[in-house]
Amino acid sequence: MTHDKKTHSSHVLVLQGGGALGSYQAGGFEALSQVGYYPDYVAGVSIGAINAALIAGNTPENATQRLREFWTHVSSSNPLGHLFAKALQSVVPREWLNAVSAGGVALAGIPGFFTPRMPPPFLYPSGSSQGLSFYDTAPLRETLLRLVDFDRINRREVRLAVGAVNVRTGNLVYFDNHKQDIGPEHIMASGALPPGFPPVEIDGEMYWDGGIVSNTPLQYVLDDHDPHADTVVFQFDLFSARGDVPRGIFDSESREKDIRFSSRTRYTTDRVAELLRLRNAFQRLYDKLPADLQKSRDTRLLMEAVHPGRMAIVHLIYRQASHELNSKDYEFSRLTAEDHWKAGIADVERTLAHRDWIERQSARDDLVIIDAAREFDLEESR
Repeated sequence: MTHDKKTHSSHVLVLQGGGALGSYQAGGFEALSQVGYYPDYVAGVSIGAINAALIAGNTPENATQRLREFWTHVSSSNPLGHLFAKALQSVVPREWLNAVSAGGVALAGIPGFFTPRMPPPFLYPSGSSQGLSFYDTAPLRETLLRLVDFDRINRREVRLAVGAVNVRTGNLVYFDNHKQDIGPEHIMASGALPPGFPPVEIDGEMYWDGGIVSNTPLQYVLDDHDPHADTVVFQFDLFSARGDVPRGIFDSESREKDIRFSSRTRYTTDRVAELLRLRNAFQRLYDKLPADLQKSRDTRLLMEAVHPGRMAIVHLIYRQASHELNSKDYEFSRLTAEDHWKAGIADVERTLAHRDWIERQSARDDLVIIDAAREFDLEESR
C-alpha cells in the first residue's frame, strides 16, 4: 500500500461491561503490562469504564496495583466468608457458594461501590431522584477519587473514552478526554445500569449505562482512532455471543444475558474488516490513476476514507465457568474475583505465546482480526 504519511504505533485496550466479570480484564492488563504493553488509548463501558479510568488515571508503574486495590476492596464485603468459602469449596458445590455470595450483594451492596437505598425507591414520591434506583452509588465516587488521578487523565497522557446513554434522547454518547475534561461523574454515568443504579447528571442531562445501547466500545474506537497509526487493539469481552442451548430456566436467563450484552462484537469486526478491505482496494486503485483523476473532487473525497495505517484486533472473550450462574455479573466474592483475574492472565499469556505469528500476520495484511479462542485453542487451556 502507498502511504501519503508516515505511520507510527498505537496500542489500544477495548473493555466491555460486565460487572463482577471485570476482574478478567484487570488480570489481562496485568499480563500485558508485564511484557511492556501499555496502551495509549483505553475505551470502556460500565465496569470496563472503571477499569479504563484506573489504567488511564495512573502511571504504567502503578496501574496494576490500583486495579488490584479496587478489586480487592469491592470483593471484601465478608473476609471471613472468603476464608469459609475457600475451606468449603472442595465439599460444597461452588454454585451454592456463588448463590449465597450474590444474595449477599443484593441485600447489602458492595464496599466502595454501592449500598442499598433505605427506604427502598418505591417509598419515595414520584419525581424524586432517590426513587429511581434500588442502590446508591455515592461510595463509587469516593473510590474513584481515591484511586484515579483525574488530573493525569485530563493531561491526556493516555486517551480515555467511556460510553453512556442519554436518558432523554436514548442516544449513545462517548465522554472522551481528547474532547472534554473527564471527572468521576463520567465514569459513574457509564456504569449507571438501571434500575439498580441511579442516572448521573452531567451538564444538565441524565445518563445511564452505555451497555443499554452497546456494551462494547469497539465501534467508537474504529470510527475515531488515529488513521495514520499502525494499531494493535486488545479487546476484552466479558460476555460470549456463542454458547450452548440452555437446559433449564436459569440457563436461559444466563444465555439471554450473554447474547444481549455481547453486543454483536464479532459482527462489528467483520463489518469493519469488509470496510477496510474496500478502503485498501481504493488506495491501490488510486495509485494507478492518472494525475488529473487523482486531483478530482470525488477522488479526494474518497481518499479521506482511506486509512494508511495497519490494524490488528486481538479479541479475547471470557468464557463462563461451569459453576457460574445467571448472577455472574453481580457475584463479587473474593474467590470468584480471583478466578476471573487468573483467567485473564492465562488467556493473555497463551495469546502472547503466539506473538510472533500475530506480528507476521500484521506485517503481511493491512487488517488482522484474531479471535484468540479459535486461533489459539483457549477453550482447551482451562
